[in-house]
Amino acid sequence: MSATLEVLVVLVIFLGLLAAGMTIPFAIGVPAIVYLLLHGGVPALKGIGLMSWGSMNSFALTAIPLFILMAEIMQHSGLSFRIYRGLSKLVCVIPGGLLQTNIAGCALFAAISGSSVATAAAIGTVALPQLLQRGYSRQLAAGSLAAGGTLGILIPPSIAMIVYGTFTETSVSKLFMAGIVPGLLLTALFMLYVMVHALLKPEIAPRERGPQNAAEFLSAAADLLPFAIVIGGTMGSLYYGWVTPTEAAAVGCFLAFVVSAIWGKLGWTELRTAMVSAVLISGNILLIVYTAFVFSYAISVAGVGEQLTSWLVGLQLSRIEFFLSLFVLYTILGCLVESLGMIVITVPLLYPVLLKYGIDPVWFGIILVLFIELGQISPPIGINLFVIQSIWDGKLSDIVWGTIPFHFLMFVLLILLVIFPEIALWLPQHMAKPT
Repeated sequence: MSATLEVLVVLVIFLGLLAAGMTIPFAIGVPAIVYLLLHGGVPALKGIGLMSWGSMNSFALTAIPLFILMAEIMQHSGLSFRIYRGLSKLVCVIPGGLLQTNIAGCALFAAISGSSVATAAAIGTVALPQLLQRGYSRQLAAGSLAAGGTLGILIPPSIAMIVYGTFTETSVSKLFMAGIVPGLLLTALFMLYVMVHALLKPEIAPRERGPQNAAEFLSAAADLLPFAIVIGGTMGSLYYGWVTPTEAAAVGCFLAFVVSAIWGKLGWTELRTAMVSAVLISGNILLIVYTAFVFSYAISVAGVGEQLTSWLVGLQLSRIEFFLSLFVLYTILGCLVESLGMIVITVPLLYPVLLKYGIDPVWFGIILVLFIELGQISPPIGINLFVIQSIWDGKLSDIVWGTIPFHFLMFVLLILLVIFPEIALWLPQHMAKPT
């Protein structure tokens, strides 16, 4: 069987298993095993044991369960409600009212969650009942939460960035720093759109009242203080080079425990629930990562990466043409494949090509995360659409229509990053090296 036919068979199996409803780890792992058998028979399976130890024995991967535990502690202690309550007093004075709070709240919670789904669920659960009760536009309310939730994987810490960095041996610290400015810029674009929309159509959002005196202002600021401590301690120590990403995650867990015990409702029951939830989520993510390494091993044994690199380089595409081809590829994949699946399927194949084109892997990591964000709000399997659908009584079509303007804003940021790569690269270039 030719190499091209083997790849097509594996791709058909992968998409078929996804369409049949099989979970991502098995939808990746089964085609990988099939590919090894097609290419080298049973003897090709002998290297899986050594590969398993070598790939998963990674210090960087230990940051994933730690960051997840950090977010779970703060969520189960009730502090996610304080984020929304504090921001609703400070941000709601901007035209768009609580819609602005949705986006700002998602951006702030993103800085502790590392997960798009967790961000959308945490803020959506608190925000949607208030938005619907006060007469906000249903489409825009749902769309702003689904799109705002995607900030969870762009604003560090980001689980997607850790997985990408592990596969490409790119500095996770630099990836985290590279996501800060694009994340804040995308947040600003979202909020600017909501403001303009609210000014042109005031009926979509009633005007809200901000703090009326110093006491109310200080109360709102106090609600945000726990998050400032956790975010500042985690990202600040990383920026100044005091810790590695894994150590930063440990610092974040400790700070989350302290602030949740002081400002939240963290008892033994909540802590146990958070730890159990973190184990379940981490197990799912790390199983995906493991099966992805099996897939990467399969294509490396078959030499697919080298063949694909030679073929693409032989096309003599310009950088712009190459970017456009990636744009089409990831736009299509984003509608069909879950976020981590996009990383683990494409990165092992494309990374050698990126090096041939001289593309900065840190910059490309941010581009890839943006494509994943688009996929998370694109039908038919955009996961954030279903997260919001699960916590309100509206139609899925309303959520989809509500996210369309945010799609275009993500495309705007992608174009800006292509034209001005320094948007992502400036901060990593100025961070201190770990001591």
